[in-house]
Amino acid sequence: MTARPDAAPARPFFSSGPCAKPPGWSVDTLATASLGRSHRSKIGKARLAKAIDLTREILGVPADYRIAIVPASDTGAVEMAMWTMLGQRPVTVAAWESFGEGWVTDAVKQLKIDPVVVKAPYGELPDMAAIDPSHDLVFTWNGTTSGVRVPNGDWIAADRAGLTINDATSAVFAQAIDWAKCDVTTFSWQKVMGSEGGHGMLILSPRAVERLESYVPDRPLPKIFRLTAKGKLIEGLFKGETINTPSMLATEDYIASLEWAQSIGGLPELFARADRNAAALDAWVQRTPWIEHLAADPAIRSNTSVCLKFAGLSDDAATAIEKKMVSLLEAEDAAYDLGSYRDAPPGLRIWCGATVDTADIEALGPWLDWAYAQATA
Repeated sequence: MTARPDAAPARPFFSSGPCAKPPGWSVDTLATASLGRSHRSKIGKARLAKAIDLTREILGVPADYRIAIVPASDTGAVEMAMWTMLGQRPVTVAAWESFGEGWVTDAVKQLKIDPVVVKAPYGELPDMAAIDPSHDLVFTWNGTTSGVRVPNGDWIAADRAGLTINDATSAVFAQAIDWAKCDVTTFSWQKVMGSEGGHGMLILSPRAVERLESYVPDRPLPKIFRLTAKGKLIEGLFKGETINTPSMLATEDYIASLEWAQSIGGLPELFARADRNAAALDAWVQRTPWIEHLAADPAIRSNTSVCLKFAGLSDDAATAIEKKMVSLLEAEDAAYDLGSYRDAPPGLRIWCGATVDTADIEALGPWLDWAYAQATA
């Protein structure tokens, strides 16, 4: 029987959302002057604008792209883009995991736009180069529930006629986004930066703004989706004048995460931390016979939401082992929330984003070995 390890990860937080807080995080370090104040007060607007400005600075978002804080997390941001922009021209939706499938459902059943659907099973990537550049496109840069990402933006035509809507919630701050190839990019605070949830980010290229100002969809739009008034972009939204009331505490938490990112060297070090974590986990996978990557091809394998499957087991057997392992590890305070997504194949999903320390990934391996031995005894 595999011996129980002596030392647990110092921070056993491996959830793929909400993700681990940055190292050294404490609620006591958050700025509080904006709390209890109106988000439309001078300080409230200033702090929201700071969150936008730091986002632009750290991610390297082009100066002519607009950035807004919007309701309902990444889901709200994607829905906002789909409901306000799709319908003018043909649409393709690419899906290789649960959230991509969700955008397919919304396009077909809610928007009723009859899109071309390009699919691949969990662990694989569709032929993205075959997508018609005359179509608007909805896709996920990194499939959070499958651990499969697009390796780059080379497959997106520079002279495309359609817009690209990029759900990047588990990719930004960990993977290089080709901004020239993305007309709409969305993410949420609780993913790679480990901040509090409930708020989404919407990043628009000039082409996306032109679509908003020239196209009026033939459908009613809820108030929280409206980005234009009298045919013009509501500019205040992109200066921190949010559509509805945001949480200023969550805003301060996001700012603190962005300032932490600045303090460690910005985007290059965020990328490097995620890559080191993914490499440490892969080293354990390579020497462990009972586990393997869901994404067999390293070129499309995520460095954030790393999804693993049990080698040679039926789904029923794998599900039973997964549940036992997750329960055992939580009871030992060795690892939290590393079960696979509910719609994904059974296995383990281990977050390797920048807010996780590599030492904790390395300490996790022996605990996984121990839990597997216990679950299969």
